Amino acid sequence: MPTARKEAARPLVGGVGISSPRRVIDPASGTTKLALAEYYLAVADWLVPQLAGRPLSIVRAPEGLQGESFFQRHCGRLKMPHMRALPKNLDPEHARLIQADSITAVIEAVQMGTLEFHTWNARSDRIERPDRVIFDLDPDPALPWARMVEATELTLALLDELGLRAFLKTSGGRGMHLVVPLDRYSDWDCVRSFAQAVAQRLSREQPARIASKMGAQNRVGRIFVDYLRNQRGASTVAAYSVRARPGLGVSLPVGLAEVRQLEGADQWRLDNVRDYLKARSTDPWADYASTRQRLGRELLERLREGG
Repeated sequence: MPTARKEAARPLVGGVGISSPRRVIDPASGTTKLALAEYYLAVADWLVPQLAGRPLSIVRAPEGLQGESFFQRHCGRLKMPHMRALPKNLDPEHARLIQADSITAVIEAVQMGTLEFHTWNARSDRIERPDRVIFDLDPDPALPWARMVEATELTLALLDELGLRAFLKTSGGRGMHLVVPLDRYSDWDCVRSFAQAVAQRLSREQPARIASKMGAQNRVGRIFVDYLRNQRGASTVAAYSVRARPGLGVSLPVGLAEVRQLEGADQWRLDNVRDYLKARSTDPWADYASTRQRLGRELLERLREGG
């Protein structure tokens, strides 16, 4: 019965055969490749809407965290038949960009050693018009979580002053992500300029707490508001994606009240996130899809003038 033996060796998850299912991908938690695939299948209803329609970057670690890991955002010789290859003209100087519009494509990527899923700030049908701004609050690792809460509140207060609503998610690592949905009116230059102006305004008003220049030396004792994810080709880890770090933290949507109660941005991990999601009474991002906002020139002027 060779076929039966092959199926037993490659258990099906969402219709995709998983080879080496018992391979430990994270020695810290003992998580296997099969467990990772089963997690992504379990959160498909939340994860796929975060990925569908967007150019994708994946972090692959075929031998697990103990081996080499690398980013990939273009088609290769991978056996992922449900992964969409985007039109060549979207990135003419490289191989075709990829896009995961279904959970089958996600599980195929896991089968090929993928741990993380990152997406662009634009959809592929209008790739020159971003539909969100993301602020990545990246702290000095020595800072307590209370400082991250403070930086989150300061950024939210400024965005609120500008009439913009932001949605929060943990990074699954050390920081927080603030996501501002847009109406696909502004171009990449406008979005990047706006994000940079927000970071600079925060650092100007709170120089002891906030940094707007990248580099470890500028982040000592402070939190870097990373605005560089808002340029064409940049990507950010998707909500509900696992992170390729010991413990396999998960990037998860949260409300501000929850942020204040967290112990860290990796509080939810592969081994506890499903229980949390089952018990969650409301989705902090329930209004995300219906929230569309515009960046006007007056916002940039107000930011640069400091009020």
